[in-house]
Amino acid sequence: MVDKDKIKRATELFLEGIGEDPKREGLADTPDRVARMCQEIFQGMDGSPAEHLSRVFTADGAEIVVEKDIEFYSMCEHHLLPFFGKVHIAYIPDGKVVGISKLARVTDIFARQAQIQERMTREIADAIMEHLSPKGVLVLSEASHMCMMMRGVRKDESGLVSLSSRGLFETDDILKDRALALIDFRS
Repeated sequence: MVDKDKIKRATELFLEGIGEDPKREGLADTPDRVARMCQEIFQGMDGSPAEHLSRVFTADGAEIVVEKDIEFYSMCEHHLLPFFGKVHIAYIPDGKVVGISKLARVTDIFARQAQIQERMTREIADAIMEHLSPKGVLVLSEASHMCMMMRGVRKDESGLVSLSSRGLFETDDILKDRALALIDFRS
C-alpha cells in the first residue's frame, strides 16, 4: 500500500534538495500529484496473477497461443526512471486457455512496480506456468530505458530484449523458433 503522506514529505525534501522552492506556485501541488502518481504507477504491488489466470476456458487441440505487442510501462528500480515497451507471450495450452485481456493484466501486475526488465519477464513466465499450467510458456520483452536515454550514456536508440522460457519451450528449439516466428521478432 502506498503511503501518500510519506511520498509528499519525500517530494518536498527532494525539491529542496535540488534547489527548488516547494512552495512556489508551479510546485505547490507537486507533492500531492507525485503521491497520486505513485499510487497509480506502483499499483502492481497489490495485484495477484492468480486472480486473472483462474478463469479458464476449454481449448482442446490448441497448439500455440500467442498474444503480442502488450504495451507496458514500468519504473527502473535502480534510478526510478521509466522503462517501457512491449511484452509478447506464447504458451502451449494443456487443454485450457485464458481470455486475452488476462495476459495483459498479468503483465501490468509485474510492470507496475519498481522493477528490472529481466525479472519482470521471468515473473510473467513463472506466473503463467504456476496458475495456467500450460505445457510451455515463452515471454519476450523489449523495452527502452530512460536511464539509458536521458542520463548516463545517453543512447536514444538502444533497447533491451529479455526472454524467459518454461516447459517445452526450454527443451524444444523447434517449438521455440516457431513461437518466435509467430511473435515476428527479429533480433
